[in-house]
Amino acid sequence: MVFNVAVTFTESIVILAIILVILVLLTGMSVKLVNQYERGLIENWGAFSKIVDPGLHFIVPFMQKIYRVNMREQVIDVPPQEIITEDNVVVNVDAIVYYQIMDPKRAIYEIEDFELAIVKLAQTTLRNVVGEMTLDTCLTSREKINNDLRKVLDEATDKWGTKVNRIEVQRIDPPIDIQEAMHKQKTAEQERRQARLLATGRKEAAEQDKESTILVAEGRSQSILLVAEAEAKAIKLVSEAANQYFNENAQINKKLDVIRETFRDQTKIVVPSNSQILNVLGLEGSQILPLKNSKEEAKSK
Repeated sequence: MVFNVAVTFTESIVILAIILVILVLLTGMSVKLVNQYERGLIENWGAFSKIVDPGLHFIVPFMQKIYRVNMREQVIDVPPQEIITEDNVVVNVDAIVYYQIMDPKRAIYEIEDFELAIVKLAQTTLRNVVGEMTLDTCLTSREKINNDLRKVLDEATDKWGTKVNRIEVQRIDPPIDIQEAMHKQKTAEQERRQARLLATGRKEAAEQDKESTILVAEGRSQSILLVAEAEAKAIKLVSEAANQYFNENAQINKKLDVIRETFRDQTKIVVPSNSQILNVLGLEGSQILPLKNSKEEAKSK
């Protein structure tokens, strides 16, 4: 009897432990956490029920199921692919797609593998856009390619409840031989530009030397002109002084000739004491007899 009671007590403990484990498991299955950057979709027996916000939520195990949808902007890397351009050049192109889910319900129920669909659609759109361009246009029109891709992908993914924010083409690599030819062309262009700059610099230097030579010549010419003007003025002053000197001497000589002719006959001439003739004869300041005495001397004779 004691043995039976012990067995019954042990079985009760085991049953309670099993029930406790089941309760813990059911509690763990019923408590679901939705993060801040997520939205939760709850299904009842496989049918959509509602969308829940971030936080702690309880569901009925086995009857309800929850899907968490990431609402942040995400990035998909489009693998490189070979594309033939309009001028029959094979280029290797890859890109990056930035997208964000706007409607979690459509993102879950409208497409099975959204990221795979985005990649395939981006590759197809890249082939269509790049295939209508020449190589030179592709290399210089990345912004146009990005805008065209974003427009097409945004329209196509709108029914999936997502928005394509932007697309960036990472590389557009032409074949190796074309890359080498482009490199040589670029090198030749840089050398030509350098030669042009060098020629321009030499021309400017020559023009500066020319201007400097002209300025020096003008300075010398101005200096010579000033010297010539100064010499001309000096000659003019000398000439004027010489003319004045010679004229005065000529007048004096003429007066002396008149005096010689006068004294040749020993004629007496009465000269006032302040007469200019005294200066000519060098008698200025000499004692001259008064005019009265001269008259009396004449009478006595």
